[in-house]
Amino acid sequence: MPTFNHNEIHQAVRKTYGLVAQTEASCCNPGCCSTGSNPQEISLKLGYSNDDLTTVPTGANLGLGCGNPQAIAALKPRETVLDLGSGAGFDCFLAASAVGDKGFVLGIDMTQEMISKARENAVKAGFQNVEFRQGQIENLPVVDNSIDVIISNCVINLSPAKQKVFKEAYRVLKPGG
Repeated sequence: MPTFNHNEIHQAVRKTYGLVAQTEASCCNPGCCSTGSNPQEISLKLGYSNDDLTTVPTGANLGLGCGNPQAIAALKPRETVLDLGSGAGFDCFLAASAVGDKGFVLGIDMTQEMISKARENAVKAGFQNVEFRQGQIENLPVVDNSIDVIISNCVINLSPAKQKVFKEAYRVLKPGG
């Protein structure tokens, strides 16, 4: 089995998800994180509600997640939320609704195509309490001690340096976050 260095892994992930952003096709073969269903069906199976699916702008839900961070995050109004690997913004927009106008959501993604798509989706839906930044989750472009809650949906597994991801998460979380 071939081995890949961190840069090669990042390039492969960036290429794959860049293509997904452009084509809105699945990233995986059936049986992986995709069942071959459409994104709405996948999300409903993961526990998102019909209301959740109608809250987000069209094009934000690409069906790339393998869980539902909203179900366990217990987000509260005014919180600052960080989404690691935010993609087209699906979980960010749900979090933005949960934290309200006085809260804030920051999405980080390494893929420029996903960042562009997420920003377009935010403008299209009028979300003003969400921001998307390009960056790697192993080196977050986020100020120390600034985040209340971190969410992520099927992204940390793609990192070749998971220990660094968790160190970065700890760095940006507020005490008690």
